[in-house]
Amino acid sequence: MGGVTSLLMLLCLFAGAMSPVKGEDPYFFFTWNVTYGTLSPAGVPQQVILINNEFPGPNINSTSNNNIVVNVFNNLDEPLLFHWAGVQQRKNSWEDGVAGTNCPIQPGTNYTYHFQVKDQIGSFFYYPSLGLQRAAGGFGGLRINSRLLIPVPYADPEDDYTVLAGDWFTKSHSTLRKLLDGGRSLGRPQAVLLNGQNAKGDGTDKPLFTMIPGKTYKYRICNVGLKNTINFRIQNHPMKLVEMEGSHTVQNTYNSLDVHLGQCFGVLVTANQEPKDYYMVASTRFTKSILTGKGIMRYTTGKAPPSPEIPEAPVGWAWSLNQFRSFRWNLTASAARPNPQGSYHYGQVNITRTVKFINSVSRDSGKLRYAINGVSHVDGETPIKLAEYFGVPEKVFKYDIISDNPSQDVGKNVVLQPNVIRFKHRTFIEIIFENPEKSVQSYHLNGYAFFAVAIEPGTWTPEKRKNYNLLDAVSRHTMPVFPKSWAAILLSFDNVGVWNLRSELAENRYLGQQLYISVLTPERSLRDEYNIPEYALLCGVVKGLPKPEPYH
Repeated sequence: MGGVTSLLMLLCLFAGAMSPVKGEDPYFFFTWNVTYGTLSPAGVPQQVILINNEFPGPNINSTSNNNIVVNVFNNLDEPLLFHWAGVQQRKNSWEDGVAGTNCPIQPGTNYTYHFQVKDQIGSFFYYPSLGLQRAAGGFGGLRINSRLLIPVPYADPEDDYTVLAGDWFTKSHSTLRKLLDGGRSLGRPQAVLLNGQNAKGDGTDKPLFTMIPGKTYKYRICNVGLKNTINFRIQNHPMKLVEMEGSHTVQNTYNSLDVHLGQCFGVLVTANQEPKDYYMVASTRFTKSILTGKGIMRYTTGKAPPSPEIPEAPVGWAWSLNQFRSFRWNLTASAARPNPQGSYHYGQVNITRTVKFINSVSRDSGKLRYAINGVSHVDGETPIKLAEYFGVPEKVFKYDIISDNPSQDVGKNVVLQPNVIRFKHRTFIEIIFENPEKSVQSYHLNGYAFFAVAIEPGTWTPEKRKNYNLLDAVSRHTMPVFPKSWAAILLSFDNVGVWNLRSELAENRYLGQQLYISVLTPERSLRDEYNIPEYALLCGVVKGLPKPEPYH
């Protein structure tokens, strides 16, 4: 009887932990053991990062307003942080998991993330954010589903699959980091992987996914690579785009999709072809030598192998720009709340400030560095968010060292220091990205979704605003910028905290092409921002300091 009683007590405790407490939204708990392992995802044995012995890591499947609690045990030999890419941490940059907001989880210790997924319905991913750890894996899918009372603009799919695709290096992440620290470039990747694999095509490949003939499936496609845009397609199967980066889209059909670094798309695919195997294909774009990765999609009643004829990818970035212009926000679909997501008329809001960011590259003294507006960001021992919260920012960084309207030659003299700018709370900002380089950029902003209103060749002038899409630009969190081109985004800075704006090209970000945006309110109110967690790690100059009075 004693064993049965103990079991019943454990079941009751577990049920209590998984159910709403005091009217709160549901909690879901995860325990992650992060370790190294040896695998051969590109045919060469190499060190990878595993989560609970999985590569890629486990999917987080959630519904809007769920509370996610992830207890991370760091069993690597170096510090670790996890970032939840694209998931808006409302009032809560304490859980953002980047070097400017959080002290790292030291080897042999653990830390518990606690965040609530809010007003987004869509496809995202997480990854280790320090150094070049993402080059070793440690990433996984993160879904935010719609609550039952809020409909989505398509029928429920038979199943829901996540595709984590991207370029891959066979050198270890520590070796790649040493290359950059030594002033060199990462060079070219060696492979493209889909969910950590590349099908050999010799009949031994196991399917990544299976489909029942006649059924429709949702595929969430994310580019988790380090350097290259990829083009994704499926043999003989068009893809209906229904969602991207937290927003429902107008449901256009595509034979292939360019997925830039950090981006995620949600598409519907119907199993209406001959029952057999088909290749899912991802290949690098805008590169001299094209790398291609494949995965098997299998019909449950099929036995024939996939055709060796791989569908070709498009050529040139003009095609990709035209595809970007075809993406539209679905103005009639419900958002995470029961109202149309297009009910926010962003095109009618007065712009209060325009900021231009120009990326540049420098080889001063033989050291490769990347910059935004002439400043190459460096992380210190004290996270910017903690220095600000404890009232000692002057010991760590200076605010607003870059100009809102830099000259075109701003990248000639690069300065290395923390790059932090301030935006006033609830102001409506226009941000212009100018890319004078020959490679495609991809920018990501933490904590926010913005309206991607334009990309055009050349340099930006105020007259270019007449070309903005002020009606149905998709609300998203990453923005490509093509070579010798500019891009414009609009957004309201209504989320208090310290938020990272960065190049998604790992080499560029690591070598300084990022900055932090501080959004403050003088009230220090719980209406605007959560209190620092009781369990927050402290490091650098704030370690040992008394905590400020909590917000009210």
